[in-house]
Amino acid sequence: MTELGSVAWPPVPIRTERLVLRAPEARDRAAFVELLTSPEVHTYLGGPRPRDQLEREMPGVPEQWPGSFVVDLEGAMIGQVLLRRATEHRRPAAVGKVDLGYLLLPRAWGHGYAAEACAAALDWLAGAPPGEPVVLATQTANVRSMRLAVKLGFAEVERFQAWGAEQWLGLRPPGHAFQVSAFSVARIR
Repeated sequence: MTELGSVAWPPVPIRTERLVLRAPEARDRAAFVELLTSPEVHTYLGGPRPRDQLEREMPGVPEQWPGSFVVDLEGAMIGQVLLRRATEHRRPAAVGKVDLGYLLLPRAWGHGYAAEACAAALDWLAGAPPGEPVVLATQTANVRSMRLAVKLGFAEVERFQAWGAEQWLGLRPPGHAFQVSAFSVARIR
């Protein structure tokens, strides 16, 4: 990931009503392997990674770079939220903007955790390098992800074909007010 400005990393963990967003730790390695090799998680992402390859290549502390948050529920990793600078390999409308991504283990689906975690990460980003527009890309076939994007304040910029499917690119302008009161986002002290 390229820099998100001069953001101190890792940030103080972020607490919501039910979750903690924190930096990855060694204890999260098995959950990262499960997340990245899950066929269900990767239905709209080009398929899972091979488990044996991932086991060999994954470092002891996975995904430890600015913008990678573990989504923790009651002391266990249930997913990941990513904030990374979109590179020249992305759609032209996305280049240079912060790209929001998220993955949750299937057992965590359907409980509102993705909305809660993404809202908390976007709230943190609004106070880190202020004034950043954020983009989110998803397959149009991923109905849940499309609904979440709209709920988080993303508006369609374009649709395009990639990885054999129609993709949707949304933009959330800087300063977008999102109602996080339902999630009681607060920094852990």
